[in-house]
Parts: sequence; structure tokens; C-alpha cells
Amino acid sequence: MKLKLLLFSAVIVLASFQQKKDEPLTYQTINTETDKIFDKLVKIRRNFHENPELAGKEKQTQEFIKQYLLDLGLKVETDVYGHGIVGILEGNKKGKKIAWRSDMDALPNNFPDKVDFKSKIDGVQHGCGHDVHMAIGLGIAEILSKNKKLLNGTVYFIFQPEEETFVGAKAMIEGGLFTRIKPDEIYALHVSALPVGKIMARPNEMFAYQKRVRIKLKNELSNEEAKELSQKIYRKLFRTRENTKPWDIQFLADPNLGLSNPNTIFQDYLFMDKDFRIRTKENELLLEAYVYETNKSNQQNIIPEIEQIIKETKYKDLLVSIDYIQNNPTIQNNEKLTDQAINTISKVYGKQSVLPDYGQIPYFNDDFAYFQQKVPGVYFLLGGSNLEKGIIAMNHAPNFMVDEECLRIGVKSFSSLIAERLKP
Repeated sequence: MKLKLLLFSAVIVLASFQQKKDEPLTYQTINTETDKIFDKLVKIRRNFHENPELAGKEKQTQEFIKQYLLDLGLKVETDVYGHGIVGILEGNKKGKKIAWRSDMDALPNNFPDKVDFKSKIDGVQHGCGHDVHMAIGLGIAEILSKNKKLLNGTVYFIFQPEEETFVGAKAMIEGGLFTRIKPDEIYALHVSALPVGKIMARPNEMFAYQKRVRIKLKNELSNEEAKELSQKIYRKLFRTRENTKPWDIQFLADPNLGLSNPNTIFQDYLFMDKDFRIRTKENELLLEAYVYETNKSNQQNIIPEIEQIIKETKYKDLLVSIDYIQNNPTIQNNEKLTDQAINTISKVYGKQSVLPDYGQIPYFNDDFAYFQQKVPGVYFLLGGSNLEKGIIAMNHAPNFMVDEECLRIGVKSFSSLIAERLKP
């Protein structure tokens, strides 16, 4: 009788162990393990911040990431263009294939930086947050790699160089990235001026359509006349909702004017940069500036509108041509995946963790858009500001800072999202 009871107990224990072994990765486990590596991720982020590298020069950054991923047991490929890296994490069973993109390069500037771990490289800074992005990407890789026996599918960690120059993503694709890996979905984030811990995404366009216009004129204008004409174009090529100033990006996170308000100032607008680049080339006068338009269908009207504005001036007979000299794609979030991602994060971490997004941001963009042209994907904004601590995460601005708690939030939230997406 005792033998039968012992055998029965052993079967129950084994069955229980097997069930625990096969159960999916839980967000409680992800939270606990993220907390354990948080201090390490802060040190990693600060190391990146102290040792920034410009687009095309990310050699030291690549070496650090490569070794980190190898130590986690991932397969690593580095012959994917420039200093790019792909880490490949294979789960216990075959399943969905998901890619996570982190950008690597720093900015060429010497803005004031109120931290103790300032850049050691003169004229180079991580003033956009890519140091944060890389640390979060490595954190997600560590959490998921420690639990790969609970994952069904494959995760690709794409560390992309040359984002600031809008070169890296397109070059990786042209170099055959998606013939070597074939993700079903792709995700990325960007730290932003939103409150720390808040996540934001919306279907379709996250940013305004950004185009650089070149106006060629016969070189018969003085410098003052050229400035006068450029300002006339700036003032007249203009459409905003009543009494709004969408170029005032300091209000992006404002609860009354910002992206999370249904009446945000950052919707339905068209405007140009106020300061044109004015120069001469081969007996022609060139006026150049960026145009920002939220409505895709309105883009075809911009050049005719500029032409009409010039025709109404005394310089009408001097016009040679108007062309776009830069026409980058903009972020286009897949509608279905965006809704599913928002619902997943909200369900796990509460509705308060995700802010609604009713607007489109001017000035900024991301070449992650090229990846989205090939693979359905979602691009998130992750809050890094903490006004109580005097921290404002306004990218490309003096005194750009982040509350490093956003590292914890990013790793937890997006490890949970990927784990959920990998469930059979």
C-alpha cells in the first residue's frame, strides 16, 4: 500500500513539474527578473552615454552588444551592414517570429548635459536616447533568453546603426536582412518627453510627413530680397486648426494641448521651417526648407501652392523650378498590431500605463519606417520625463535627460508584449 502511495505521489509531482515547465512565461516572472537586472541596465546605459559613436562609426558599441548577446547564449550575426548586429533567440518550440529594433548611433553636438556620466567624446552625445534604446533592447534579450524554454518561436534583436542619418534601416534591407531572417512582426520604441513610464502608440502615422523642398530662382535677388521671399512663403504655406501652434513641441506631453488630448494642437496642420537655407549654385539662387504635413493626400498640393505664392510676387518671372530633394517615408503603424499591442500592455500593466495618441509629431521621424514597409510593425513612444526631478526628455535639445526608471518600464512592458505575442 505504501509503495502504491509513493508511486502515486511521484506521478503527481512529475505531472506538476511538467505542467510548470510547459506553462507560458508570466508577467510576474518578467517583473521580478527585470527588477534583478535593473541596476546593471542603468550602468550599461551610462556606459553607452559616456562612449557615444556617430552614425557609421559604432564599432565599440557593436563590440559591447555582440559580446553581451553571445554571453546570453544567442546566435549573433554582424555581417548585416555597417556596425549592425542581429541577435537570434530561438524558443523551445517553433512558432511566430518577432523582431525588436534598437538604434545605436549618437548625435554630433555639444549641448549642455546635466549628468555625472557625460560624453567622453568631444562633439558627440547621445542626445536622442539611443543609449536608452540599446539598454532596453539588451534587457529584453536577457529576460527572454533566461526563459527561452517557455517560449514558442523566435525573437530577432536588430541593433541598427546610422538611424540619425536615415541610412541604416534601408541599407540593412538592401543588404538582404529580410532574406536571412523572416519576422512576422517587428517592434521598436523611442524615448520621449512623455511622463516616465507612460507608453504611447497609434495606428498609422505617428509623425507628420516631412519633405525638404528646394526652390530654384534666377540669381537676380539680393540676400535681403531672398529672405523676404522665403518669409512670405513661410507665412502663406500654412494650415493649422484655429489658434494652435503645432510647431511648439514643448507641449507634446501637455495634458491640455499635447498628443493625449482629443483636441491636441498636433493634428491637421501644414507648415514650413521658418529659417530657410539660402545659397547660390551655378548662377541660381536656392531656397530650401522642410515642410510638415499631417494629411498624406494633401502632399500633392504643396509644390503647386508654393508656385502660386511665388507667382503672386514681383519675383514670379525668376522662378526656375520647385522640387523635393528629400522625401523620407514616415512611420506607419500597422492598425491591427497596434490595437493588439495596446490592449496587451493595458491588460497586463493597467490602462493608465498607455496614453491615447491623437496627434502627429512634427520635426521628428525614424527610418524604422523602412522596416515597416517590409514587415507589419509598431513603433512606440516611451516616456522619460519627470518634472518633479527636473528631468525633461526632449530629444535633440540642450539638457536632454531621462528618468532611468524608463529602462525598467520598457524592459517589463515589451518583454511581456513579446512573450504574449509568442503564445501559440
